[in-house]
Amino acid sequence: MNDAHVLAYYADDPTRSYQLIQWLEVLEVLHAQQPVGIVVRDADVETLLRERTSLPIFRAPTFSDLTELYAELDAQVVLYCNNSPLNFQSLVSSSMLHVHINHGESDKQSMASNNAKAYDRVFVAGEAAVQRHVDGLLEFNTDRLVRIGRPQLDLRPAALIAPTTRRTVLYAPTWEGDADYNDYTSVDTIGPEVVRRILAVPGVRVVYKPHPKVTTSLAPAIQAGHLAILSLIDEADTREPDAGHTTVLTGNILAVMPDCDAMVTDVSSVGLDWLYLCTDKPILITDRHQDPARFRDEVPVSHCADIIDETNVSGLSSLLEARLDHDEHYFARLAMRHFYFDDIQVGDSTTRFLEAVAELARLRDRLLHAKLRGDAITA
Repeated sequence: MNDAHVLAYYADDPTRSYQLIQWLEVLEVLHAQQPVGIVVRDADVETLLRERTSLPIFRAPTFSDLTELYAELDAQVVLYCNNSPLNFQSLVSSSMLHVHINHGESDKQSMASNNAKAYDRVFVAGEAAVQRHVDGLLEFNTDRLVRIGRPQLDLRPAALIAPTTRRTVLYAPTWEGDADYNDYTSVDTIGPEVVRRILAVPGVRVVYKPHPKVTTSLAPAIQAGHLAILSLIDEADTREPDAGHTTVLTGNILAVMPDCDAMVTDVSSVGLDWLYLCTDKPILITDRHQDPARFRDEVPVSHCADIIDETNVSGLSSLLEARLDHDEHYFARLAMRHFYFDDIQVGDSTTRFLEAVAELARLRDRLLHAKLRGDAITA
């Protein structure tokens, strides 16, 4: 049995594996400091991960398998990248500290839920996430929140799109969510029109990079919108083969952003990743509910972006052209970046993450030893 001081737990099937995959490189950095293992419940996920990382992977299909595995490993900290219902089988273990690390920073309603109360700590990006929990939850102890930034944004993945002399506009919509309250996608509402309007901007290259679950959605309206967008991109590429219009359906969107000059997106972590990495470039955000007042209140990043919905999408071409020529929201984005990510610079998030995990590992040992001796100890 391999030693593992820190475990990354993932209980879902491959369709949500992107939630853990985005953490693999960060976990590999952590592994250099203290042994890390990945715990999965699904055989297909195990196969997928073995192709992507050299980290030890443990599969525990049943609850009995899981409890036996935990007894053998005697790990200190367990990290959770989502709120799968099967997380509660892991949370039964009282000999480890349980930490929710999520899979992005966004203003989606699901980002601050009562699920946070199940974990010993919740790693968040910065002040915006703290306020989200304060405003959205009752009787929540904010001492559980640890501000670490977003370590993935310290990585510099290889580019996924070819260089061009054209100005590049990225359209990166999210998926429809697993409930109406968490549905922020534009794919089924204005998605095709967004692409048409971007294509109409002179001298622009369009890159379509949807959320991974858009490509596998079973919702007819999402399927129809996605296929219409693919068709528009294909037609534009045939019409202008030298323009470089392209679709990127797999791979890390963080590898696409640096080569783009502006982005149209929905409420999701993508918009905030752009805010951090591309602070000097325009961002436009869609509002499928067409409620500007509510949107401004619930989505702070909208204060440094243009909002696009069904009422004004027809003017997107001229708006984009204007923003590419004169970016009037730049200074607002600088302030908003600080609100979401504190004052961190490249590399700081990874350092914070490593230090926070190490401190929790030490705390777990102190707590467990004190418990075994019958002593009282506080963090």
